[in-house]
Amino acid sequence: MLRRQAIKLGSVVLSALTLGGWSLFRSKGSEPLLLSARDDGDGKHYAVGYRLDGTQVFATEVGQRCHDIVNHPALPLALFVARRPGTESYLVDLRDGRLLQTITSQPDRHFYGHAVIHKDGEWLYTTENDTTDPGRGVLGVYRFEGERLHYSGEVSTHGIGPHQVSWMPDGETLVVANGGIRTEAESRVEMNLDAMEPSLVLMQRDGTLLSKEVLGQQMNSVRHLAIGADGTIVAGQQFMGGGEETAELIAIKRPGQPFQAFPVPERQLQSMANYTASVAVHSELRLVALTAPRANRLFIWDLDSAEVRLDAPMPDCAGVGAVADGFVVTSGQGRCRLYDCRKAQLAGQPLELPSGFWDNHLHLV
Repeated sequence: MLRRQAIKLGSVVLSALTLGGWSLFRSKGSEPLLLSARDDGDGKHYAVGYRLDGTQVFATEVGQRCHDIVNHPALPLALFVARRPGTESYLVDLRDGRLLQTITSQPDRHFYGHAVIHKDGEWLYTTENDTTDPGRGVLGVYRFEGERLHYSGEVSTHGIGPHQVSWMPDGETLVVANGGIRTEAESRVEMNLDAMEPSLVLMQRDGTLLSKEVLGQQMNSVRHLAIGADGTIVAGQQFMGGGEETAELIAIKRPGQPFQAFPVPERQLQSMANYTASVAVHSELRLVALTAPRANRLFIWDLDSAEVRLDAPMPDCAGVGAVADGFVVTSGQGRCRLYDCRKAQLAGQPLELPSGFWDNHLHLV
């Protein structure tokens, strides 16, 4: 009995020390920590963490290219998730970049690039492909035990080719962007472009379907998500049809309303090259930002009125995330930038971050 009590007390003390150190790390200075996947000129893959002033916190070489990142709500950990059709994701210590664990997908599964961690810090959910029934979407369910993840099972995403998964503000309801595209193992080749089934799904953590909605264009793949503090869902699409068509590349689901196109001017939609990469909502400033890397353009709109606030060129613009003053944007080919959105005239400035080779997503802690 005394031994068990001592072990329990030791665990509590260790947890308190870890959390204390993490809290001190997070509050160090005013600069958020920018997390992203990045390659170098030789094609090697890295999980990186930088302060916005250009200070490198870590650059950890990993075996497979990563896509999005999700951090633990209490511990100094983040999972860098494999880009489709990768089979390895990497749990990294955010204080020094130590690789704590390589998570390998289950047999006949591969990752789709995105994940979320429950607010209690115990459960992780990753979008995955069932390659025995190519494209059948599942959420892999993993449980944290200390600083390690253990596979627990899976639930259906009620769709094909799930890409991004996010939380509604209640922290319990999951939002899934089902891209609608079937792919086989170790492949990025689309198998069903003439029969795509993209959808936006709201579901409970146990897999219970709450709603499933579609847009008007069957070949408009629902890919990336941003959720406002009021429960507004914004989705970015990638259109797989012909270039002569104008697709609804940004869509919105406001509380109590259906999933529908965001009212973007047609000339802007036509300028996106049928492809969007990353979307972010700034709830305090009521703005939404979207990157279109194939068109080398960054867009910012008023979330409520849909007024165009910025339509600017940016070479291979990649990840975008909200910070106190506006948005941070990375670039695969050029300089990363900070856009100050507090005034009527939005102002951009280059950041002292390495140029180029950034992946399509960033995450700010």
